Amino acid sequence: MRTQTWYILIFIFLFEGTGQVLAQNQSLADSLILRLKEHRGSNDSLPLNWLSKISFNHNKPDSALYYARQLMSETDDPYWLLQAHYNEGSALRIMGNLEGSLQSYFKSLEYAQQLGDKKREGNAYIAIGDVYSVSGAHKNSTDYYSKSIPIFREIKDSVKLATALFNAGDEYLNQDSLVTAVTHFNESAQLFGLLGYAIGVAYNLGNMGLVYAMQGNDALALDNINEAITLLEKQKDYYGIAAYLTFMSDVYINKGDLPAALDYAERSLKLASDYGLKDQMSETNLRLSTLHEQMGNADRSYKYYKDHIAFRDSVRNMESIQQMADLETKYQVEQKEAEKEAEIAIVNQQKRNQRIIAVATVFLIGIFAVGLYRRNKFIQKTKRIIEKERDRSEALLLNILPEEIAEELKANGKAEAREFDQVSILFSDFKEFTQTAEKLSAKELVSEINHCFKAFDLICERFDLEKIKTIGDAFMAAGGLPVPSNVAVKNIVLAGLEMQRFIVERKIQMDTEGKPAFEMRLGIHTGPVVAGIVGVKKFQYDLWGDTVNTASRMESNSEVGKVNISQHTYELLQDDPDLKFEKRGKVEVKGKGAMEMYFVSLKTAA
Repeated sequence: MRTQTWYILIFIFLFEGTGQVLAQNQSLADSLILRLKEHRGSNDSLPLNWLSKISFNHNKPDSALYYARQLMSETDDPYWLLQAHYNEGSALRIMGNLEGSLQSYFKSLEYAQQLGDKKREGNAYIAIGDVYSVSGAHKNSTDYYSKSIPIFREIKDSVKLATALFNAGDEYLNQDSLVTAVTHFNESAQLFGLLGYAIGVAYNLGNMGLVYAMQGNDALALDNINEAITLLEKQKDYYGIAAYLTFMSDVYINKGDLPAALDYAERSLKLASDYGLKDQMSETNLRLSTLHEQMGNADRSYKYYKDHIAFRDSVRNMESIQQMADLETKYQVEQKEAEKEAEIAIVNQQKRNQRIIAVATVFLIGIFAVGLYRRNKFIQKTKRIIEKERDRSEALLLNILPEEIAEELKANGKAEAREFDQVSILFSDFKEFTQTAEKLSAKELVSEINHCFKAFDLICERFDLEKIKTIGDAFMAAGGLPVPSNVAVKNIVLAGLEMQRFIVERKIQMDTEGKPAFEMRLGIHTGPVVAGIVGVKKFQYDLWGDTVNTASRMESNSEVGKVNISQHTYELLQDDPDLKFEKRGKVEVKGKGAMEMYFVSLKTAA
């Protein structure tokens, strides 16, 4: 029976190749290792080899950690200790213990350098770079990836070279260095393709999708990321799938499709929860908090935000990050101290007292220097956090007020109202809004309005206009303030034409899908206004004067799909070679009597 068990277990291991059956079954693995020791002797390398193989299991990190430490307890051979510390680092990283992971990888690097094993030295560099990348220490991460690339070129290891290139490209992508990132991705993708390495191909596809998204090409981004997810599902690489699902959520947020964004984020969270991917759980909870806030679900938003904080702190608390950032310095200091001790050993015996004093002095200076270094790192970290929060506050303020007004408010605690001689004002309004809204659910209605107004915001930004406010389905913007501009009148007309074109194209799309769609009136008038901040809580930048009322009348007397302008706006633009005008004659306006009006369009328009 003993002999039969032996051969059955050997067959299982050989058939599986990588030892995954053993990695999934701890009792079977323990039994097999014990029988190997009995059969071949406790000092034989075969049990150590199997322990090394089954401790490299990303799908069961707790089991991998157990066997890595079993391997450490069985040997003092640097070769096997190198493997054990590397596998320990991988398990700890997946479990969210980044500080412990980094310490294990550094230990693995020491053994690789001691043995002169270039391949495993390169592996350790990549692993250390990965942990630094996750912890946000981007310079350290890039440095370690760069150290690994020439090693793998030298030993002609195409798989690891492609991996190092991909990881470096990923880090450059995190730093918005798109050109350098694409260069690394292209070489990596070519190598992975030649090798037929499916996971490598998948990740390159996914990250090129991220590049396309950052360049504004959503269609190519979605195609690449969907293809990457399909390949990763076949490989059961759940961490990558969860990360790309989260990014797909971002893409749909940018497209204004909140239900689709919510679906991708929830899928990512479930996957991360099922497989204990703590850093991905933190990121996805934050995304879900933001989505529910945008959808008006305050309670659910708060719940997801609390979960985000809990998982974030369990993975990346400030103390651990500080310790990780210091590990490399500590490693270098230890190396230099070892070299110093070797030099001291050959110094003449007669100078022992002077040597002791010198060493003590160096040691004290070293302690002081390391203390200063850590204090400086803490100060720099705190400064970055403060600057990040300040930038976030400034961004929120600039989202409410024009930049010049925001600066005045910060400097003086208030902003004075100002008069402007010539400001162009745009009003838009959806025709038969109530009737159309009745055909939509509350969620669909909010989503559609958000989609349209988001497009209007981008158009205003492109034509250097100030969005003033939205009231229900009405949108108001102005050109020529807070800084007067000679091109503001034409710009606001061009913006109005583009808004109408967007709404017309949107209606065609929605009609094709059998869904209700809005039609819009739009009007513009130019004249003097008073502008300033209203209130002291939830304040907003607003405009007053007859010009505002007249612009509103231009909108209410416009027609669907048209841009209606006043006589004064026409007079300022009548000689413009790019525009053509359709005189409407005098139109009776409530409270103002008969007024001249014109429809404006582009001469090049079909």
